[in-house]
Amino acid sequence: MFDISATVESLIVAFEPRSGLIDLTEIPAGSHGSRFVVDTFVKPGTDPEVLGQWLDVYDRTFDEDKTVVAAQQGGYDSGAVPQGRLMTNCESTIAMFQRRTWQAMAATDTTVRQHPEPQGRSASVTDGPASPPVSQRTLWEAGLVVEAVEPEADGVASLTLTPPAGVTLPAWEPGAHIDLCLTDSLTRQYSLCGDPHDHDRWRVAVLREPRSRGGSAHVHDHIAAGASIRVRGPRNHFRMPDAESYVFVAGGIGITPILPMIEDAERRAKPWKLLYGGRTRSSMAFLSHLERHGDKVLVSPQDTDGLLDLEAFLGSADPGTTVLACGPAPLLDALATASSAVDLTLQTERFSAPTQHDEINTAFDVVLARTGDILHVLENRSILDVVREHGVPVLSSCREGLCGTCETPVLEGRPEHRDTVLTDDERERGDTMMICVSRCTSDRLVLDL
Repeated sequence: MFDISATVESLIVAFEPRSGLIDLTEIPAGSHGSRFVVDTFVKPGTDPEVLGQWLDVYDRTFDEDKTVVAAQQGGYDSGAVPQGRLMTNCESTIAMFQRRTWQAMAATDTTVRQHPEPQGRSASVTDGPASPPVSQRTLWEAGLVVEAVEPEADGVASLTLTPPAGVTLPAWEPGAHIDLCLTDSLTRQYSLCGDPHDHDRWRVAVLREPRSRGGSAHVHDHIAAGASIRVRGPRNHFRMPDAESYVFVAGGIGITPILPMIEDAERRAKPWKLLYGGRTRSSMAFLSHLERHGDKVLVSPQDTDGLLDLEAFLGSADPGTTVLACGPAPLLDALATASSAVDLTLQTERFSAPTQHDEINTAFDVVLARTGDILHVLENRSILDVVREHGVPVLSSCREGLCGTCETPVLEGRPEHRDTVLTDDERERGDTMMICVSRCTSDRLVLDL
C-alpha cells in the first residue's frame, strides 16, 4: 500500500487570493514516504500583514490535513479498509498519484504490499510481473500460517489460517473469498466460511475435485498444519443484500459462502431457511454446525432424496424474499428457471464459468491509454494474454471470469462481458471488464492500462 502522507487532494493544491498563489506538489518517495515541493508566489507590493495572515491560514490548514491523512494511512495499514474500484472518470488525480507511486516503487526495487513481508517463504504478488497497473485494485496480501487442517466431510478439508505477529487480518463480509497462492504459478480462490467478527483467523474449506486443475489436489496432498501460505484479498462479488427475509440454497461445497450469511441473518433476526443438497450425506460438509438451527435447514442428499425440489421450496417463500445460492452449474441453472416464476430476487455464485454455446470471437484492437500503444487481439487470443506479452503487468488469477482479479477500467469501446462477476447495471455501464475472458463488440477498445 502506498503512503498517503499527502492526500491526493494535495497533489496539486492552488490558492489564488489577491495576494498571490501557493502550489504544492507531492511525489511518492517509497512505500511510506513522500516528497513535498511548495512554491509560493507573492505579488509585488503585497501588504506584509495580509501575506502573513494568508500564510498562517495555509499552514494551519495543511497541518490539519496532515493529521487527517496520518489517521487515514493508519486505517489502510490496519488492513480494515476494504478494497474498492477507482472511478477513472472523476478520480484522475488519484490515478496520477498511484502511477507515480508505482514508478517510485520500481525505481527503488521495492515490492508493493500493504503489510511488511513476514519471515519465511517469499512469493510474488501475482502470477505475472510484480507491478500491476494503477487502474487495478491494490489488494491486501500477507503470508499466513495454517493453524489447523480438519476433515469436514468425505473429500472436504477446512484450513484455519492465522497471521504472523504484527499483521492484522482485514475485515470482510459474508460472501467474500480469498486467493491462496499455493505455488508461484498456482493461485486458487476459496470462500471464507468462518466468522466475519473473528479478526484473528480465517477459515476456508476445500473439496478435492476428481478433475482438479491442481489447486484442490495441492491443498489436500501438500498443505498441513504449520505450513505458510501467501494469501491475497479478500474480495466480494457475492454480497448479501439487506432484505426482509432470505432463502439459501447450497449444493455441495457451495455451503461455504452460505455459512456466514446464515449467521449474519441470525444476528439480525431476519427470517431465513436453507435447502442444502449433495451427492451423499457423508459428502456434505458442516452438517453438525447446522444442526443447531433445527427445521430452518432442510438437508437433501441426492442418493436418498433425488434432485432438489426447488419449485416446492421456493413456493413457500414470502414474496420479495432474496434467494442466495452457490453450487454447481446445473443446480444454479435450474434455480434460475424456478425463481423466474415467483416474486423472488436471485443472487448466485458459481464454481465455474457457464458454458457458452453461441459466442463468436472476432478480432479487434486494444489501445493502451497510458502509452498510446495499439495491440491487435486475434480471434483465438485473450486481451489478458496479449497485453501481458506486450509487457503490461496485469494482475490475474482464475482466467475464467470468476474471481474479478483482472478487472480493468474501459475508457472507450463496447465490451462483450463473459464474466460472472459484474452486475447487470455494471455491464450496462460498460466502464469496466474482466480482460481474461471478455471481448469487444466494437472495432476498438481503449483500456486504462
